[in-house]
Amino acid sequence: MPYPGITFRPITDADLPILFQVYASTRLEELSVVQWTHQELTQFLNMQFKTQHNYYMEHYKGDSFELILLNDQPIGRLYVGRWKSQIRIIDIALLPEYQKKGIGGTIMKDLLAEGEKTSRKVSIHVEKNNPALKLYERLGFQIADDVNVYHYMEWHPSGKESQ
Repeated sequence: MPYPGITFRPITDADLPILFQVYASTRLEELSVVQWTHQELTQFLNMQFKTQHNYYMEHYKGDSFELILLNDQPIGRLYVGRWKSQIRIIDIALLPEYQKKGIGGTIMKDLLAEGEKTSRKVSIHVEKNNPALKLYERLGFQIADDVNVYHYMEWHPSGKESQ
């Protein structure tokens, strides 16, 4: 069941400021312990965002990079690779004020329904301290590998065993 008012559109270079804002919001809690000025923190986050963005654009060419919109206002990002054997959630993030409202869960359920319909597993790397980890577990994702600060998680369609 779609979340009312949620749509998606491909990102453009004009979206970089909102994409930075989404990225920065995912790092603020983690960086709250550093004793940096606002300017130092912003410079660090900007450098990290550019590095991540450039990496995604280079290594995931041809994949889907979309802005999540609520009533035509940007609220997050969804980057997905739809590969032959799997649907890889490269990144999903919502601005904090839109978290814990069912939006992320609805998007994930739609991706799982796509995986079920196309008989492909759905996979994602999740930081071990990410609060969304509980959502992924409720949705049926299982930890397939422990990779440094991340869990590599997979969900398999009905009747499909781990590959």
